Amino acid sequence: MSVDNTAMFTDRYELTMVSAALRDGTAQRRCTFEVFARRLPDGRRYGVVAGTGRLVEALAGFRFGEEQLRTLTDIVDAATLDWLRSYRFSGDIDGYREGELFFPGSPILSVRGTFADAVVLETLALSILNHDSAIASAAARMVTAAGTRPIIEMGSRRTHESAAVACARAAYIAGMASTSNLEATRRYGVPGAGTSAHSFTLAHAGVDGDGERAAFTAQIAALGVGTTLLVDTYDITRGVATAIEVAGTALGGVRIDSGDLGVLARQVRAQLDDLGATDTRIVVSGDLDEYAIAALRAEPVDAYGVGTQLVTGSGAPTAGMVYKLVEVDGIGVAKRSSHKESRGGAKAAARAARDTGTIVEEIIHPAGSPVPQTDGLTTTALQIPLVRGGEPVAELPSIADSREHLAAALVSLPWEGLSLSSGEPAVPTRFALP
Repeated sequence: MSVDNTAMFTDRYELTMVSAALRDGTAQRRCTFEVFARRLPDGRRYGVVAGTGRLVEALAGFRFGEEQLRTLTDIVDAATLDWLRSYRFSGDIDGYREGELFFPGSPILSVRGTFADAVVLETLALSILNHDSAIASAAARMVTAAGTRPIIEMGSRRTHESAAVACARAAYIAGMASTSNLEATRRYGVPGAGTSAHSFTLAHAGVDGDGERAAFTAQIAALGVGTTLLVDTYDITRGVATAIEVAGTALGGVRIDSGDLGVLARQVRAQLDDLGATDTRIVVSGDLDEYAIAALRAEPVDAYGVGTQLVTGSGAPTAGMVYKLVEVDGIGVAKRSSHKESRGGAKAAARAARDTGTIVEEIIHPAGSPVPQTDGLTTTALQIPLVRGGEPVAELPSIADSREHLAAALVSLPWEGLSLSSGEPAVPTRFALP
């Protein structure tokens, strides 16, 4: 996959800081920056890390070519332009793997290098991780609410065209079954899904009255009887009857995109069964969030389609992560601003669990030190190497690996941690720091 130039996906002050730091020598001080969230969004009991793989890919394109440098000539001095011209991140990055749970204070990413090397990555890291983690966190809640029923991601028309691809990727890591977005299928191998919209039915108007029969006939001719027909363009009861008349009882599915979905699902299920189409699935869509999905748990729904609520993070469009300097030349530094405090020193993290696998706590401790005693609990280190000497480490977890990891992680939460109701984080975080 080709890598686009990502150097200008940053804020102006990153480069003006570098310019000043090059002048006074601060640029070469050895530093550690950390990415963490001070708190979870209201109503959330856990977060899900996503975007790490995209960030590692984006580093390869973080290069200042002549086109980029021309834009910066009135912003920084000539010495800084020369430094940017040869810039390549040469430090190390550790972090939580994609599909890992996170909680307030979790050191999701640790970036080590010179001040200048690392500070310029702040905006890129936060824009990717905040977006993708917000989507994955919302998607995981929806997947939990759906139980064993699959969810199709179909939010491309409700967000920026590039964000749509990232949303589909994050949603798949979180457990969604497929996406309508073709670029996500091409770029990341996310399984694709999709058949037709109401416009296809409306386009056949005049062929046989409103054209619904002609539309269904054409779709089945093209896609086979295993397709899913959209039956609520006009009258839903008549739409279901026409669908079975055209496709027969082997029709793969019908989709309902409007109205009281619970009532309509029961009505359609009864009608399909009466017509002998007992294996025809019912797919529902239409501004669904995790709460609406949970409310439909008892209804005869076989699959869900989600869009707007997913790509906007279901009310939490950012994960609230920050990128803070925590260590300079081996000395811990911390911000003390009210409500924006940070904890100094490079940190590592481990998760303690009972022998049943249930998580008990997250432990944050000084990097390089052993994990504190946990009274017989099993501890697992959470950070993995991502970049060494500016290069991605070999064999980073794949999207499929991350998807599998998250599914297991969600099972490890205390049962109340999966609740959709507001409350404290699913597990406490213990800061075993000096």
